[in-house]
Amino acid sequence: MKTNRRTLLKTAATTAFATTLFTGSKPARAQTPMNNANPKFRIRNGRIKQSIMGWTFNPMPTLQLAKLCKEIGLVAMEGISPKFYPKIRELGLDISLVGSHGFKKGPVDPANHDECVEKITQSIELCASAGYKRVITFTGMKAERIDDEEAIKNCITCWKKVLPLAEKKKITLCLEHLNSRDDSHPMKGHPGYFGDDVDRCVEMINRVGSSSLKLLFDVYHVQVMNGDVIRRINQYKDVIGHYHTAGNPGRAELDDTQEINYPGVMNAILKTGYDGYVAQEFIPTWDDKALALRHAAEVCDV
Repeated sequence: MKTNRRTLLKTAATTAFATTLFTGSKPARAQTPMNNANPKFRIRNGRIKQSIMGWTFNPMPTLQLAKLCKEIGLVAMEGISPKFYPKIRELGLDISLVGSHGFKKGPVDPANHDECVEKITQSIELCASAGYKRVITFTGMKAERIDDEEAIKNCITCWKKVLPLAEKKKITLCLEHLNSRDDSHPMKGHPGYFGDDVDRCVEMINRVGSSSLKLLFDVYHVQVMNGDVIRRINQYKDVIGHYHTAGNPGRAELDDTQEINYPGVMNAILKTGYDGYVAQEFIPTWDDKALALRHAAEVCDV
């Protein structure tokens, strides 16, 4: 009998159907990361010192989140009220970043300088007294009457007022770059934020010229606004003082619904010699938020 391609395909299909029918097997179903995530995972390698930005897991109580972090193997927390610092220390966790002024009212506008200086100063003192190392800062939102060059000069003027104290106390101010592109949620993007170009943020840091002012490299925000993440990590390694993570688009889990290759990013960070903290700052969407954090910790535990 002459065998052709159509006959072979028909025979193969019939055989596959018969096998399924008589063995009782079912077609394979795609598994989501949530279904595949290891509910018992604990950080093993620890080459990346992982932290958590507390606000992202609201309304989970802070101490509950802290105990979860300890169980998973994260080593620090940030973005939480200082009233919890003693309990966090008792659990053996560090505070990876201390808050100061918010991202809306920043040094772009001289009208905000007194408030920014006061809040940054208080945070530097708190950070130093507690034995921590980093304080966050922002540029603030654009002001219509202030052009870009003037805004840059205003930021530099403000930071120079607090940097002598930071240098004396051996505290690093970390300037966070934020995206202005995503307007879907008040914490997924920040339309109108002046420091929305990571290259401009680095320019300002270099113009200040202090080892106590560095860049907070938020991988999510950089991917949204600038991209070319790994090349920028290598380009700016000398001025990066802290990292944040989240999946893009959506600032959700570090799963396969988003576009950033986090194991590759983590390995790139390690190759630069960075030994600071990488804080998880994704907003969980999975029903099991604890599992989402375990999964993110595993993805980054390269």
